[in-house]
Amino acid sequence: MSLPFLPVLLWTDALLFALLAAAVAAGFYVRRREYLMLAWRRVAGDGLGMAAATVLALFLVVGLLDSLHYRSRLEGAGTVWSVEVESALDALAEPLRRQVEKTYSAPLADRLFSKETLERPDGSQVRDYPRLKWGAAHLSDPEAGLAGDVARRMVKGEAVGLVLWLLIVAAVTRTVARRESISPGEAWRRIRRRETPWAWRSVLLTLGVMLFLAAPLAALSGHYHVFGTDKVGQDVFFLTLKSIRTALVIGTLTTLIMLPFAAALGILAGYLGGWVDDVIQYVYTTLNSIPGVLLIAAAVLMMQVVIDNHPQWFATAAERADARLLALCFILGITSWTGLCRLLRGEALKLRELEFIQAARAFGVSPGGIMLRHILPNVMHIVLISLVMDFSGLVLAEAVLSYVGIGVDPNTVSFGTMINAARMELAREPAVWWSLAAAFSFMLALVLSANLFADSVRDAFDPRLRART
Repeated sequence: MSLPFLPVLLWTDALLFALLAAAVAAGFYVRRREYLMLAWRRVAGDGLGMAAATVLALFLVVGLLDSLHYRSRLEGAGTVWSVEVESALDALAEPLRRQVEKTYSAPLADRLFSKETLERPDGSQVRDYPRLKWGAAHLSDPEAGLAGDVARRMVKGEAVGLVLWLLIVAAVTRTVARRESISPGEAWRRIRRRETPWAWRSVLLTLGVMLFLAAPLAALSGHYHVFGTDKVGQDVFFLTLKSIRTALVIGTLTTLIMLPFAAALGILAGYLGGWVDDVIQYVYTTLNSIPGVLLIAAAVLMMQVVIDNHPQWFATAAERADARLLALCFILGITSWTGLCRLLRGEALKLRELEFIQAARAFGVSPGGIMLRHILPNVMHIVLISLVMDFSGLVLAEAVLSYVGIGVDPNTVSFGTMINAARMELAREPAVWWSLAAAFSFMLALVLSANLFADSVRDAFDPRLRART
């Protein structure tokens, strides 16, 4: 029996799942080394860092769901597949995706945002706000029943969120009790007093806040446009969820591309010195002297010309948009490795003069062996800290580049494209503010949580900060 859908693996999907597999493998590697486990235990015990990690985990789940792509079978067409590439997130949010209005509508509204000429039953015409096709369509008299209906659904959503949170609290409490061989009551007391190795209280409080905000959204989104609609009537809440994957792809894949350049060239320049150091310094000094936006714009436009001249390379519009997204990741990675390279060069210059490096050289260890076995492990804390802290900068860079029109493909939903589409509507009277507000709020949550988690990782791995404490 054939599947009702055809799995589609985009390049960015493959790289995201490869990066996830590498992270799992790194977790097993860390578990076998106590000094690394000690640093990560510090991260797990930091309340603010674990709260940020909880928020990042939610964004990661949404991004991974949006990375499971497929093409549906056309009804009555046998083995003919649709040219539209969908994702698991599209299937889960099907009502949001299909409920498209005519144009703008405000959050939780029952009518369009602009007036139109309507025809009355008696044949006369009047200028009024027409009813939405989907939003509040289940209400016969929205003016009288909308506020009460919204309140009831919000209360039901909060009740479901509270039940889910209590179940999670019970599961965490039982897990802590079983792991530490204590009673559930004692485990809950330790969680409340922050006496557990993991900052479970911060995690549970963060989950509670997230469920408090998300449960009403889920309860209302099936019958209302909770964040309104955009110019072509698409649900802004759905577009915001779709933007998360783009931000994660930019933030993670770009760092993956940047890492080999920065690590290899930085360590080579610092350890070997001489003409190798001069050449590498010349390269990254030259790159830094070129305005970054101009360099990225030129590379993106050149790549776009290649994509436009070879349409036969792409079977669907999604593959075409994915190619531009991947190209943007490569371009950002190639142009943003210089900062980490400079840091690693300085650290390698210091390490090569230490006694254990001198001893390895005296025993005849090759330069390659010294760099791989002795220098690279001792600079990994800098690499890890830099990658985590660069993530938020890259997310913001995508938003800026898409805002000026040299970012992702127009068919790719991102925070930058949402902000770019909403900027002209702020001049309206009254202003269309909800698209910008939704994109800004979600991007702020992602970037802020990434920054807070980066601070926690830095505090745990930086030996100088640990020495001060």
